[in-house]
Amino acid sequence: MSADILEKEAPVDDAPPPKNSAALLGRSPQDTPAGWVNYILLAFILFIGFWPVYWAGIISTWKEDKVYVDGPPTWYPGPYFKFNWDIINGVITAPTYPSYDSVNFMRSFVNSIVVVAIVVAGTLFFCSIAGFAFAKLRFKGRDALFYFVVITLTIPAQLGIVGSYQIMQTIGWIGTIFAVTVPALVSAFGVFYMRQFIEDAIPDEIIESAKVDGASTFRVYTAIVLPTLRPALGVLGLIAAVGAWNEYIWALVAVGGSSWQTIGPALHNLRAGSTPKYSIILTGSFIATIPLIGLLFVAGRQIVRGIMDGAVKA
Repeated sequence: MSADILEKEAPVDDAPPPKNSAALLGRSPQDTPAGWVNYILLAFILFIGFWPVYWAGIISTWKEDKVYVDGPPTWYPGPYFKFNWDIINGVITAPTYPSYDSVNFMRSFVNSIVVVAIVVAGTLFFCSIAGFAFAKLRFKGRDALFYFVVITLTIPAQLGIVGSYQIMQTIGWIGTIFAVTVPALVSAFGVFYMRQFIEDAIPDEIIESAKVDGASTFRVYTAIVLPTLRPALGVLGLIAAVGAWNEYIWALVAVGGSSWQTIGPALHNLRAGSTPKYSIILTGSFIATIPLIGLLFVAGRQIVRGIMDGAVKA
């Protein structure tokens, strides 16, 4: 009887908590609906970020006199994109334009695609297998070697250009595809990122069970580690692809002017002549940006998933 009385007297609070309560403030972003302020802010950020690309695309569809004489071009595309494209590829020449035969823009574009494919494949393999070794294997000097890898992140890449050039010149790789791919096949950040992800995402018990069942170390890597790493590999692959595509200083030193010239030195060579032709420069820049935008649209969901999975410990 007493239990029934207590049950009747107990107040029932079905009212939703106030919006400024601690429970609502502690709610995860995935469970919090977005309001109109969020959409306005995101739209403004998207506009600011996309505006330079849009403006470069607009100018790439007009001739140079439209930029200099008539002022900024209109907001809609013009009819001269193919004209500018033929100019930067050396297909046609114009009296007021310098010769762009030596730029080899289309060939440099294809070279960059090949370089990016090799660099991404090498980075994903070497960084993931090194991260697996640092995270789950036990060997002498493991921690000291890993700390050394992390310390190299503090050294600017520009400091190693002279030494790298001397090494590449000694072995005869200057002007070849090896000069822009082999040094980028593994990165300290990639090893660190893979090590941290594997350390948190894969329990030691699973690896020990696989070894008890007779699986080799490489078998554990291919059958257990790689499937778990899929989100993180997507993030690292995008970072490696963007870095290889945007590489400029080392590519200019190592392969600039050669048959393996990449997109960075090609864009630099579009500044030929005493007066820069902005319609020409922005035509090349706009075309060079398209693959990165396409890659972001294709791999965007995988990137977000990889970042969220990496931020939550298993």
